[in-house]
Amino acid sequence: MGLRGDAAIVGAAQYKPEKYQTAPQMFHLEQVADLAAQALEDAGLEASDLDGLVISGPQFHEAEVFVPAMAAEYMGIEVNFAEVVDLGGCTSVGMIWRAAAAIELGLCEAVLCVIPARMAPFGPDEDPAWMAQAMRFGGHSTRFGAPEAEFDLPYGHMGQNTGYAMIAQRYAAQYGYDPLAMAKIAVDQRINAQYNPDAMFYGKPLTSDEVLASKMVADPLHVLEIVMPVAGGAAVIVTSKEVAARTKHRPAYVKGFGERLSFKSPSYAKDMTVTPVAEAAKRAFAMAGVKPQDMDAAQIYDCYTITVLLSLEDAGFCPKGEGMRFILENDLTWKGNFPMNTHGGQLSFGQSASAGGMSQVIEAFTQIAGRADQRQLGKCDQVFVSGTGGVMSEQGALILQGA
Repeated sequence: MGLRGDAAIVGAAQYKPEKYQTAPQMFHLEQVADLAAQALEDAGLEASDLDGLVISGPQFHEAEVFVPAMAAEYMGIEVNFAEVVDLGGCTSVGMIWRAAAAIELGLCEAVLCVIPARMAPFGPDEDPAWMAQAMRFGGHSTRFGAPEAEFDLPYGHMGQNTGYAMIAQRYAAQYGYDPLAMAKIAVDQRINAQYNPDAMFYGKPLTSDEVLASKMVADPLHVLEIVMPVAGGAAVIVTSKEVAARTKHRPAYVKGFGERLSFKSPSYAKDMTVTPVAEAAKRAFAMAGVKPQDMDAAQIYDCYTITVLLSLEDAGFCPKGEGMRFILENDLTWKGNFPMNTHGGQLSFGQSASAGGMSQVIEAFTQIAGRADQRQLGKCDQVFVSGTGGVMSEQGALILQGA
């Protein structure tokens, strides 16, 4: 069971990451339309070709309900398939496989997957402090009745940093912990960012000593092991094989996927060192009929260095407990033997809210299409992509292949 692999990513658009204070403000509807126009231009398609829409919901500024209908109306398109995906950093991966499945079911031929992530202008009755408050609590809900509001927040488990640090400490207790290996993840990705002019940290090299000397945010995580939230936004176009045949670039076909949600707070995980991507990746590889060693590159969701470590292990690129050795023994740069996050990853590219994960999807498509310029891999026919939402709560995997 699964996909036939007949749907493909054929076009993409992505705002260059910017600091929130300097990024131009646009209403989210404007961002959706602008990103759609850019992605359609990239693919060589017209708005009239679109008959499917997958959009992010919770951070949408103009409305909390009927978001797809409002966006479709604003763009002047009519669609046969519409969906809102709410999976945090796994949203992008979740969007792609849902679009591919809808296409293979015959519901539609061309789907826009879009996540606006720049700030939108505030209305007269809105509180400008809402974002600061939201970032303080991360993905936790402070509303009455939410389990974390009663059992997590009062005890200091607040925001994302504490959750990921807790996971890292549990891993260290069970398998050991090498800070130099973890720093190498950030350094290798920063090297990749030096070949990507759009990266937030382009022109700013990094050393392991600098990572380890940076501020300790939540032990053992240093500030340079944690993503910088930025303003941005991204979109891709997923189409049928027939439509893909008339687009501009080499398509990236969606051959396999997996998705797993295990918990919301790691406080309730059965084992914090075994993450949901284990089952998601297993399903994705089986569906595509390939193995981890067949991949030419891996675009691993990297909100924290510990996320990368656990994802590498649980996706099957190395055995459980041996991820740090794997990292130290392999070159993770675009020039290396295990190219990972060749655009710089979110650690050096920047994380634009839920759209951050789309940077990994777009980089996979860009490499398969042979359009990565200086950082282009010599051979790139198969790429593994992961997405992670919450605190290792919601994870997904894609296998993308060139035609």
